[in-house]
Amino acid sequence: MTPAWRRFRKKAAKLVYGAYDRRLVQQAAGRHPRHVGVILDGNRRWAREAGFTDPKHGHIAGAERIAELLSWCREAEVELVTLWLLSTDNVLRPDSELKPLLQVIEGVVDELAEPDRPWRLRIIGALDVLPRETADRLVAAAKRTTGRTGMEVNIAVGYGGRREIADAVRKLLQSQAEAGKTIEELVEVLDVDHIAEHLYTSGQPDPDLLIRTSGEQRLSGFMLWQSAHSEFWFCEAYWPDFRRTDFLRALRDYAIRHRRFGS
Repeated sequence: MTPAWRRFRKKAAKLVYGAYDRRLVQQAAGRHPRHVGVILDGNRRWAREAGFTDPKHGHIAGAERIAELLSWCREAEVELVTLWLLSTDNVLRPDSELKPLLQVIEGVVDELAEPDRPWRLRIIGALDVLPRETADRLVAAAKRTTGRTGMEVNIAVGYGGRREIADAVRKLLQSQAEAGKTIEELVEVLDVDHIAEHLYTSGQPDPDLLIRTSGEQRLSGFMLWQSAHSEFWFCEAYWPDFRRTDFLRALRDYAIRHRRFGS
């Protein structure tokens, strides 16, 4: 194939995908999710299939895609995005794998907190399972975005759905004890709202749409409590290969679904 022919094919593909993207935008118009959660899965497999021996290359490629996703969300008028970057299970990996991954996460969160970024960050997860220097760096980056208007972005690091619920119940019990309440008094008034008030996402709306890349069709505990009425969308592409077209397909499918909210 000659260079001229390759340039022609690339230009033609760009035109076709551009037209298709515009069609997807039209199909999704009028109904968009307020809160989108994304499981950024497939970095390690992407690196392996791309011929890399070090999975860090996959994490770097995935990190470079995050700001693009957030820009697509802003275009779609999404108000809140939750990104799952590191699970509580991931923290148990050998240091040879975990340390490079944490370095990538620290770097991308610092980049997302740069002054020209139009969103504010919130770190959610069990920060006590992270190295102290990592937790401090992530919290400091989020603080630099305080006061910004526009879209809010949750960065889920050291996150697990079961751990979140356990932490919420623990905080609830602590707050009741500090108020001088007994267990019997708590039992009389306890409901789902009391627990929700102590989740990492307290004060935020539950996700309308949850997206997972890499072809895996499970949530693996992501937003276990909050996803009771969420719509799910699974994509075959590994996270580093996730395109705007894929995102628009997710919005299109969400727009045409009839949400039953558990009924």
